[in-house]
Amino acid sequence: MTDLPSANLRGAVDLSGLVRRAADASRPAADAPPASSLVFETSDAGFQSVLELSTRVPVVVEFIAPGLSSALGPIVESYRGRLVLAIVDGSVNPQLAQAFQVREVPTVAAVIAGRPVSLFIGIPSDAEVRQVLDELLQLAAENGVSGTVPTEDAPEGEEGAEPAPEPLPPHHQEAFDAISAGDYATAIAEYRKALAENPRDQLAVAGLAQVSLLDRLSGRSAGEIRDAAAAQPDDVDAQLAVADLDVSGGHLEDAFGRLLDLFATASSADRDRIRARLLDYFEIAGAEDPRVGAARARLASLLY
Repeated sequence: MTDLPSANLRGAVDLSGLVRRAADASRPAADAPPASSLVFETSDAGFQSVLELSTRVPVVVEFIAPGLSSALGPIVESYRGRLVLAIVDGSVNPQLAQAFQVREVPTVAAVIAGRPVSLFIGIPSDAEVRQVLDELLQLAAENGVSGTVPTEDAPEGEEGAEPAPEPLPPHHQEAFDAISAGDYATAIAEYRKALAENPRDQLAVAGLAQVSLLDRLSGRSAGEIRDAAAAQPDDVDAQLAVADLDVSGGHLEDAFGRLLDLFATASSADRDRIRARLLDYFEIAGAEDPRVGAARARLASLLY
């Protein structure tokens, strides 16, 4: 079972940049989760609605394959709308399988405010699953996601309306809109404008690091990246690319370990590139993540 990351998801990779919307706008609306359903199926084409739902309530994502049934439905339903479950057939939804780096099924992850959280592979005991889901709810609450979806026991309207989110600063909004449209170059330019106006804008620093990662991964398959890294273990570009892939799937320790090992034997020029990439990852994860603290300490020991 995977440990949940720290409570700070600020700047974590936004899946909307990895899961492209379907080109066919006439795709049936059944891919979108019904407003009152706690358990539903989704797909590459319909996942944008799941990302939107994850800004209100944590979404557990269970990857299955033909012949496998979902095992988490009754447990998720017992939380009475504080969680929902999206079921994905990984064999026919390659974009989602790649975005979540699914290598075997069942694999279970979650999405909080559009950001991925790794949970576990396989299905542990009910008690272990509930422990992870309780921790997921705490993580979500600490990141401002604590709503519910309507159920028969708690119909919509019983609780007070959630406050409207504060508007984003202009350059941040332009960057967000550009990311949603897959226009990473414009998003990068907008974050740079924000930093030119306020070099201490830490959200712009994190946003720039995130969208730059998305831009580097755009148009490349996970298999292509991993094959190149395996074939060229000393090639800095290949290792930087696979580290990007690890970060996009939430595997920060793998990315940090890979680049720090490479840093130890790299040339001076390559060390500068590796260090810059690591600093970007630190911004994406947030300083409060204990994995960042450990990686910073090791980087400092290698530098001095």
